[in-house]
Amino acid sequence: MGVLSGNPKDEPLHFGEVYSIWQASMSAKGSISSTQALKFHTGDKDLRDVLDDVIQQAKLEVKELDQILLANNIAPSPSLPERPEAKLEEIPVGARFTDPEIAAMTSAALAASLVACSTSMGISIREDIGALFAKYHATKTATGVKLLQITKEKGWLVPPPLQIHRPELAHV
Repeated sequence: MGVLSGNPKDEPLHFGEVYSIWQASMSAKGSISSTQALKFHTGDKDLRDVLDDVIQQAKLEVKELDQILLANNIAPSPSLPERPEAKLEEIPVGARFTDPEIAAMTSAALAASLVACSTSMGISIREDIGALFAKYHATKTATGVKLLQITKEKGWLVPPPLQIHRPELAHV
């Protein structure tokens, strides 16, 4: 039996896996903080629910990823302090993010997270690490679909140019 056979949890992490796990943990910690701040700016209940989902998922990721780092004697990045509660009405209008802006920023962050999860899955040689990032990818995909539906329903989606009338194909 070689060092890379048997139970994946007994196999060593390679440096790419270590960095992916550490970076994903750090990003999730930043996501918790920034999404909490954005949540204070939104008045839309559906959007708040999606932001709560993003926060809960990020907290789960931090717990699971930091557990792997610590089990491998790697110090995780420090957690950010909890944000104090803010009321929407107390945020000056000129300083407030609008619900469409928050939806767009959250959508962009989810898209970037999907790319990071795909990259981490692709470099993983430990099956458990690849599967963990696949799980995160699936959850973020579902959240992104929910957010897309909300942005369409509320009229917040700014689509790219649409090809409504397709030109006729030239016959050769």
